[in-house]
Amino acid sequence: MVAWALLHTGHPVLVQIVPARYCNLSCGYCNEYDKVSKPVPLEEMYRRIDALGRLGTAMIGISGGEPLTHPELDEIVRRIRRTGAIAGMITNGYLLNPERIERLNRAGLDHMQISIDNLTPDEVSMKSLKTLDKRLEMLAQYAEFHVSINSVVGGGISNPEDALTISRRALGLGFESTIGIIHDGSGQLKPLKENEAKIFHAIANRKKTNYARFDKFQEAIAAGRPNVWRCRAGSRYLYICEDGLVHYCSQQRGWPGVPVAEYTREDVRREFLTAKTCSPNCTIGCVHRISYIDHWRAPQTKTVSPGEPTTPPPDKGPELVQIEQGLGNRN
Repeated sequence: MVAWALLHTGHPVLVQIVPARYCNLSCGYCNEYDKVSKPVPLEEMYRRIDALGRLGTAMIGISGGEPLTHPELDEIVRRIRRTGAIAGMITNGYLLNPERIERLNRAGLDHMQISIDNLTPDEVSMKSLKTLDKRLEMLAQYAEFHVSINSVVGGGISNPEDALTISRRALGLGFESTIGIIHDGSGQLKPLKENEAKIFHAIANRKKTNYARFDKFQEAIAAGRPNVWRCRAGSRYLYICEDGLVHYCSQQRGWPGVPVAEYTREDVRREFLTAKTCSPNCTIGCVHRISYIDHWRAPQTKTVSPGEPTTPPPDKGPELVQIEQGLGNRN
């Protein structure tokens, strides 16, 4: 995947797609779910995945909401693999059981990330080690795919020291351990407190594997400093919401805001060269990691300010729309 991305810039490297906006939990910092949406019909998911395949997408990650609430999730994974893309997913893990894990094995899932926020549930997050530990043991026993456990600091998490315990448990079960920083409601920088920063560095400085190798951007975030980088959202990274629209990321919804079936390679090329004014203080990890592949080339010659409506010339595309705002989340 990395070799293909280095050789060719005209295709998305990672796309996150939402098959279900509904989530079985209600974490206090999250703005990426609701309690009423129905799962996206399977045939519609097929059309969206096939459209990503035509764009040459290298990796498709399933997110939500909670993707495990979709009753035909394994068929979605299978369709992703048919396009030739790597298939991953982000889940809270609550709905895992041996039978569901085996179905994902057979479908060809490559990677699963579970975010665990604390040791015991509280008003901020129900994603606790106490409630998920048995499911982690199930994964260790049955999963044939790569598993990454992501702990977090910031965003109102009451005991940042919990992240160290979660990390040690993940490594003890043979999983990858990563650390994330919860951002504010628009995906922007929210500096860590001193004790949070110490926990962050203790975990981040451990041996790097897979995507954790590309987390250097988090050092500036932890210190409250902006990053200087070229955001390739809309090009190398896409976010496809439950309505099938293409957005820069989960926190900058509204632009380009067009159906994925209508998104073209020309759109990919345009956004590759377009700077986003929100990028210096951005904390969206998946966008940073994917953009890192191209940090050394193609200076961006156009600029947009997500969330600030403007009326560009007719040949420059549609008007920017106001981006939804909400409580913080992290990716």
